[in-house]
Amino acid sequence: MSEHDHQAESDALRTPIVAVLGHVDHGKTSLLDKIRGSAVHEGEAGAITQHIGSTAVPLDVISDIAGELVNPDDFDLPGLLFIDTPGHHSFSTLRSRGGALADIAILVVDVNDGFQPQTHEAMDILARTSTPFIVAANKIDTVPGWNPEQNRPSKVAIESQSDRVQSDLNENLYEIIGQLSSKDISADMYWRVQDFQKNVGVVPLSAETGEGVPDLLTVLMGLSQRYMKDEMEIDTAGPAAGTVLEVKDTQGFGTTIDTVVYDGTIREDDTIVVGSKPEPIVTDVRALLQPKPLSEIRSDEEFEQVSSVVAAEGVKVAAPDLDDAMAGAPVRVVGDRDLDDVLDIVRRELADIEVSTEEEGVTVKADTLGSLEALVSTLEEDEIPVMDAGVGDVAPRDVRMAETAETAHEKSILAFNVDVLDDAQQLADQEDVRLFEHDVIYRLIESYQEYVEEIQEAQQEQILENITRPSRFEILPDHTFRQSDPAVVGVEVRGGLLRRNCNVVSFEGNEPDRVGTLKTIQDEGEDVDEARTGERVAVSIDGPTVGRQIKEGDELWVEIPEKHAKILEQELTEDISADEREVLSMYLERHRNRDPFWGK
Repeated sequence: MSEHDHQAESDALRTPIVAVLGHVDHGKTSLLDKIRGSAVHEGEAGAITQHIGSTAVPLDVISDIAGELVNPDDFDLPGLLFIDTPGHHSFSTLRSRGGALADIAILVVDVNDGFQPQTHEAMDILARTSTPFIVAANKIDTVPGWNPEQNRPSKVAIESQSDRVQSDLNENLYEIIGQLSSKDISADMYWRVQDFQKNVGVVPLSAETGEGVPDLLTVLMGLSQRYMKDEMEIDTAGPAAGTVLEVKDTQGFGTTIDTVVYDGTIREDDTIVVGSKPEPIVTDVRALLQPKPLSEIRSDEEFEQVSSVVAAEGVKVAAPDLDDAMAGAPVRVVGDRDLDDVLDIVRRELADIEVSTEEEGVTVKADTLGSLEALVSTLEEDEIPVMDAGVGDVAPRDVRMAETAETAHEKSILAFNVDVLDDAQQLADQEDVRLFEHDVIYRLIESYQEYVEEIQEAQQEQILENITRPSRFEILPDHTFRQSDPAVVGVEVRGGLLRRNCNVVSFEGNEPDRVGTLKTIQDEGEDVDEARTGERVAVSIDGPTVGRQIKEGDELWVEIPEKHAKILEQELTEDISADEREVLSMYLERHRNRDPFWGK
């Protein structure tokens, strides 16, 4: 049964949902504030409506802000709904029926700063979710010498500047276009773009002065009207479909879900199914809450109850048993459908965004399903296996899971944009589980990779410490200080690293003959642990007598156990010096002339 098998002809066009992405400090919030502020200013109080997690800007207000750029008679769509929840992963990978929740996105880039790490991350997400986008090249007013004038269109603003300012700005804009091109994205100034399905439009603007904001709204409306009108058709009478933006505690209502409804209608007392693990939640709506007009969107007081909400809108849903709801999960009103069918729809949608895990690997926590998916797929690209992945704060259960990993570096939790509960932190300290926290995915992964490198280097050092190193040395003429028990002779290291407490051999042809154990090394009367190529030292050798088993002028070799020779050749070649490699090669050659498979 389809989600709307009872659906008659669509009877309304919903508002397109716009996500705003970009690097920290590039002006995402300022841009939204400017659009909100202009809308309030242009349309008097009440023209703009604050929803939960979003801001609705109606068409007539857009037309007022955009001036002659937008004629409301040219549009059927009711306006734009800007999502303004935290972090770009949180909303750009929130899902609606397997695609991105947003219909279109604005990628905000500081015109002076260009692409930064989070810009690249945002681009990857847009590509992964196939979300169309436009680039807002922000902060044009900060180009030295810029002459501002509030709220005028960007082309007009740019053409009124001096040649030098225009030249500097264009250089920065074409740098951004070049960075898009390096990601195989064709882009140009929006007024030069002929086909927005093949090319990305760049809108120069200032969130500070409002210059270029009319253009941005015009391009968003134009693209939505031209390319998305069919997708905006909804059945307002049908049961609502939505996505959880955030799960919150709300005073007087307990746990609530901030939800964007993108189809149908949700009413008080409706039975809803909400995505959760291990099974979806079935509950009844107790209250639908909206902020009072123009109140700050994230403030927890000043809500008013409404009896119903029609797509597309943000709403806070209060209902019992929402504690385990997950940000990014689907919300469905059951309506007149069979409950089991709706449960299947939600399970299927959750399965679409199921992250794959392996027998061994790290433990991963993220703030939403979308960011979890983005994080796990980035880890996969970096060939870092994931053993356990979930949404929500780091709890003791996660530490217990991480603790079961076999290798030291995988006893780790990568926490993206979530809190670590106090008892989980204590347990992690106690059980030696490493916690990595960050709100930028690449930084989180980078800090984990640095930790892994440190561990691997320490392990290599430990292995090298315990492995017999290659060396050959010659007994110097007239340098016998003691003939036996032990023999003490002066030697010159001809290659490799000579260390104490190693067995020594001489070669008769390709046959090695153990002559004794090198016990001590002295350099000018001082005991030392090792000697390197070219150094002359005195050594004591237990076993032989000078003049019998060994004599002045002999070349002796450190005896390398076959297992050590194999590890040196196959695993540690890069960790030993060039002259050690040379000695190892000569040593192996002699053995392999006798036995071709020796040390393999």
